[in-house]
Amino acid sequence: MTSSISESWTRIERWLARHASRTFAALEPPAERSDIAAAERIIGQPFPEPLVESLLRHNGTGYDRLLPPFWKLLNVQIVARDWQLGMRIYRDELERAEEGDPDGDFGPWWHSHWIPFAADGGGDTLIVDQRPYHRRGRIGVADHEQGTRFGRHPMWSSLPALLDATATALETGRAVDGYLPVAVDETELDWEIL
Repeated sequence: MTSSISESWTRIERWLARHASRTFAALEPPAERSDIAAAERIIGQPFPEPLVESLLRHNGTGYDRLLPPFWKLLNVQIVARDWQLGMRIYRDELERAEEGDPDGDFGPWWHSHWIPFAADGGGDTLIVDQRPYHRRGRIGVADHEQGTRFGRHPMWSSLPALLDATATALETGRAVDGYLPVAVDETELDWEIL
């Protein structure tokens, strides 16, 4: 059973405080509900509840990686900015965004119902797929060079599953989907790709 967002954050914070103090210290304070509402107005749709709950716990992770293998969580202002950027860059592709299989492993370059929430610093983002179909809420990698792909590992099925898998990997020291957590100099979290 997948832990709640709050439970997963508690587990992650506990591990970071003991093993990666610098990464722990980089966790941002909670987002303001008014900032979340402003971002939702820009995007034109409500954020999924798990994303709201996560932002109300930590409004991003600054420049520190948290999710495997190299994702940093975005603050709510950057979520809105990155969504707008995706809409501008891929506006010509948006007309074809409804084509294809919404349950497939690959998606269009961008979709207006995708909400970015993490970035790798190189132009790629993790998105929550909010298209209205039965796999709504799954996590995808919006790669600026290759298009969007959706992982098959259960950790990519939702934000609660991703945070739960991250917490479990940290606590057990075991790899998840080929990514092993590593405490660098006992101050910083990193992920080794196996």
